[in-house]
Amino acid sequence: MSSRVEQAPLRLRVRLARDRLLVGLCVVALALAIIPLIWVLWEVVAVGTSHLSVEFFTTLPEPPTRGGGGWAHAMVGSAVVVGIAVAMGIPVGVGTGIYMSEYGNNPLGRTTRFLCEVMAGLPSIVAGIVAYGLIVVTMGRFSAFAGGVALAVLFVPIVAITTQEALQMIPRHQREASLALGVAEAPTTLRVILPAAMGNVLTGIMIATARVAGETAPLLFTAFNSRYWMEGIDQPTATIPVNIYAYAISPFEHWHAQAWAGALVLVAAVLLLNVAARTLWARRARFMAGG
Repeated sequence: MSSRVEQAPLRLRVRLARDRLLVGLCVVALALAIIPLIWVLWEVVAVGTSHLSVEFFTTLPEPPTRGGGGWAHAMVGSAVVVGIAVAMGIPVGVGTGIYMSEYGNNPLGRTTRFLCEVMAGLPSIVAGIVAYGLIVVTMGRFSAFAGGVALAVLFVPIVAITTQEALQMIPRHQREASLALGVAEAPTTLRVILPAAMGNVLTGIMIATARVAGETAPLLFTAFNSRYWMEGIDQPTATIPVNIYAYAISPFEHWHAQAWAGALVLVAAVLLLNVAARTLWARRARFMAGG
């Protein structure tokens, strides 16, 4: 009996040491993940801010030998291309996620889930090549529409997977309560389950939007680039990621400065989009709760 009393504090000390070791390793891992991110953001903000100006947001680029000019056409082009991808991707992605969650307990549903997981890890350049072969070659020219389709290919699987997981998190008793009141399965999914999961669905949409907004490779094969205002979605257009790439590899120092400014604009746009979406959803949640 006395030996057990003597051994118990030792076992407790060993457990506490293991606990502290694991907590320390977690803190180190967190630091390794956060420090590079903070460093990149600091560089983008510190360098990019000094090169922002009203001219950058309102004018077209000047020839490289003159300097100056802006990226207004690229900002419009990025908004249009990403908007096309989101408009095409949300119905398909959310619909696919609903099917996999509510009706996908069969070989087709499992196959769809597997394909979405594969496509979610698809190299972005592959999506660009596919859109190039299907649309650019068919139309005979680069276009903003082709760029939107390429980004939609990357957008859909992320939204589908997050939608499925969000719907599966809803307690089963909510489904059963709706069905017990005589509501059919499809209206239950659309009017009860989907609204309850909308916060997580919206998060998935924002994550997918943030990813495609910064893609460069697909747009090099589809939307290409331009020094002028976009004349239509069936015409080539400049985008911020492609401009960052083109300006960063150029030999002109003032173009490098504009590439930093463009990177800051892109990061800020993604951040503001996420904040706005979460704010709107929080207000909707309070409204539904009667607050």
